[in-house]
Amino acid sequence: MANAMLIPVILSFLILPFSAMALTQDFCVADLPRGDTPAGYSCKAHVSADDFYYNGLAVAGNTNNLFKATFTPASVNQFPGVNGLGISAARVDIGVGGVVPPHTHPAATELIFVTEGTIVAAFISSDSNTVYTKTLNKGDIMVFPQGLLHYQYNIGASPAVLLVAFSGPNPGLQFIAFAVFGNNLPSDVVKKPTFLNDAQVKNFKMMLGGTA
Repeated sequence: MANAMLIPVILSFLILPFSAMALTQDFCVADLPRGDTPAGYSCKAHVSADDFYYNGLAVAGNTNNLFKATFTPASVNQFPGVNGLGISAARVDIGVGGVVPPHTHPAATELIFVTEGTIVAAFISSDSNTVYTKTLNKGDIMVFPQGLLHYQYNIGASPAVLLVAFSGPNPGLQFIAFAVFGNNLPSDVVKKPTFLNDAQVKNFKMMLGGTA
């Protein structure tokens, strides 16, 4: 009986430091002009309701590009009110036949909610390279664990729209294709790990904004 009574007491002491830290202040709106630091953004001195409001996801993104898709973020740099709150958002528009190529968010788990259209979405595990793929329709959701490669493509006859939630205020974004080809690495270097020939590498570099 005594041991059973000790359990909630021990748990309360374990939780107390985290609760105390969480309650030191209600929020910390990012002071963007002062810049980011390894410890994050400093807090803005004077805030208003506008700091906790953002309408940048209301307008459809331009899908007139190579991938027929666009990513519109509502992370801390666009929406300073999410600073320190462990959350952010985004909108993804995918035109007919469009694709969001393989990419990662190093600093957050991602949850997508399909508001329009039909897509295929998938992520790839890091330990076994297993692909977990699903066809998603309007109203469906899917989660992509933090840091794992994932992608989406539109298989429907109309544009698709996704609303996205992240488990961090600045999830980061790295597209694999741009990381490999959209840079100034010499073609001779890039073709070694990709097993592509010189002409193929230079073609991809030209498409993705890299230099030969």
